[in-house]
Amino acid sequence: AFAQGHVPGAINIPHAKIIGSRMAEYPANILFVVYCAGPHCNGAARAAVRLAQLGRPVKLMAGGITGWRDEGFALARAPDILGS
Repeated sequence: AFAQGHVPGAINIPHAKIIGSRMAEYPANILFVVYCAGPHCNGAARAAVRLAQLGRPVKLMAGGITGWRDEGFALARAPDILGS
């Protein structure tokens, strides 16, 4: 799904891959904004909980990709970088 369209500048880190060793690659003060396909997807909420448990600053983007497109914002398309 990420390769089909995502928020420009986003990287794909599936919630199951959000672990301390992987998050150590990012500065401690970086704000993670998580989102999912739409308002009925819970992947972003699970990612937000994992990040918060690791002490990382996190915000949940309401509406996900559906909301992003509904607001008229463009999507970027690129290969899935960290999803596997």
